[in-house]
Amino acid sequence: MFSINRPLSIQMKLFHKTYLNPNSTEHLFILHGLFGMLDNWHNMAKKLSAHFNVITVDQRNHGKSPHSDEMSFELMAEDLAELIADLGIEKAHVLGHSMGGKTAMKFADIHPDKLEKLIIVDIAPKKYQPGHTAYFDAFNTINFSLFETRKEADTALAEIESNIGVRQFLLKNLDKADVGYQLKFNLKPIEAFYPKMIDAMGLQWIISVPTLFIYGEKSGYITENDMLTIEETFTESRFVMIPDAGHWVHAEQPNAFYNVVLDFLA
Repeated sequence: MFSINRPLSIQMKLFHKTYLNPNSTEHLFILHGLFGMLDNWHNMAKKLSAHFNVITVDQRNHGKSPHSDEMSFELMAEDLAELIADLGIEKAHVLGHSMGGKTAMKFADIHPDKLEKLIIVDIAPKKYQPGHTAYFDAFNTINFSLFETRKEADTALAEIESNIGVRQFLLKNLDKADVGYQLKFNLKPIEAFYPKMIDAMGLQWIISVPTLFIYGEKSGYITENDMLTIEETFTESRFVMIPDAGHWVHAEQPNAFYNVVLDFLA
């Protein structure tokens, strides 16, 4: 079962869903990636809730969480710390994918005392080349208010992204409006933050929290050279490659992903 918690004020109270397990005292927070939202993790969260209390989170400027002109990994890590405190939880496991993985790394840097174990999915604390420019261009230029159906929006987006799976992921960010559709996420602050988002992480401390880095065989986001660098900062780290998976490891190989996560947390 799960309950929905909606922010009631203009403060940065993150929108989240809690998948309760009355037989467990452990908590697992899940952070999505760029242009994502907590619903992307529903199936995995529901499955993992057989073992833990699972809390999926919309990060600031995404999904149903509050919008803000300010955006940084420090702020997003503090958003998570605030949510954990509000829920009366002292320590928890944290899992983050892509952008959410960098948020989770910064959280470990700032609040290691609040962490049991850390899971980073298909991202390293290094600098990446821009890979989302076309999506920002699309969201800036396509007038979604003109469309009466999602099919029309999909056709417009297909001129930029041919992969139907990626388009479906992006189109989940559309809400029906009085006229046509509107974006759920807060585009301008996300776009302004993007250069820092893909930059190398500014981690201040050695992180000794047990950390699992999961990466897709076909992804390329984490290389063998990255592992050597990661181990210098994350002293209790281990790495697991999921065969036949790309960047969206949890969606492409859910059973393998689930087993790896469960084995690590157990």
